[in-house]
Amino acid sequence: MPETLEAPKLIGTGIYGPRLVRVCGTYDDVNRLCAQVADRFGWGMVNVNLRCYYGEGSKTLAYEIAEQLGWRLPTAVVAPMAGGSLVTKLRKGFEEFLAAGLVRGAAPRLYGAQAEGCAPIVRLVERGGTQLEPQVPDTICRSLAIGNPADGVFAARALRESGGWAAAVSDAELVQGIRFLAQDTGVFAETAGGVTAAAALALARAGRLRPDDEVVLCVTGHGLKTVEAVSGALPETPLIAPRLKEVAVLVEEEGSAA
Repeated sequence: MPETLEAPKLIGTGIYGPRLVRVCGTYDDVNRLCAQVADRFGWGMVNVNLRCYYGEGSKTLAYEIAEQLGWRLPTAVVAPMAGGSLVTKLRKGFEEFLAAGLVRGAAPRLYGAQAEGCAPIVRLVERGGTQLEPQVPDTICRSLAIGNPADGVFAARALRESGGWAAAVSDAELVQGIRFLAQDTGVFAETAGGVTAAAALALARAGRLRPDDEVVLCVTGHGLKTVEAVSGALPETPLIAPRLKEVAVLVEEEGSAA
């Protein structure tokens, strides 16, 4: 008879395996709580008191864009904005590569994208000035729902000084942006990616992006993160028995519809 093996025993928690705690509130509420927790317990928070390292990591996205384009720069880059750090670090990364002589061309124009339900940086770009007006988030794009972005003023300045702009899109438009990316590129993006795609289309329609531009869209998250966002936007999936004739009926229906 084969020997019966005992299930392995877990000893301690190791380096990984933290206790996960959910917070009832907005992105801004969580950021505020994390700042208080870091101060109270002396913890390091990536997006709070370790933000300088987080920012330096973000700028490597600019490096990757240059590398994948064969060590040259595009003319325009569209990126999602939550706290606003990403567009400022894209600018820093491009400028560092240009200063080092590692790429050719001019620094690209930078464009920021937000959902209309939480677009304080877009409104600052449109309004001008340096005073950000916080907004209470009301959008399905939770990954960008920061109503009081820490780097909002710097992001708006980076967009304007680069010759770029910003755009906000509705929840319906961002869902269409997700579908557009999936159908056109095979990339299934989460809601922030849908915001970026939809904003790029809006910027092009407004003449902010030119027909001869080489535009890079920053898609920063996978669609499996927010599958609920597209649950009502896709057609109902037919359920069939494993029979060829049932597939043939669907093919005929598709052909007649076309």
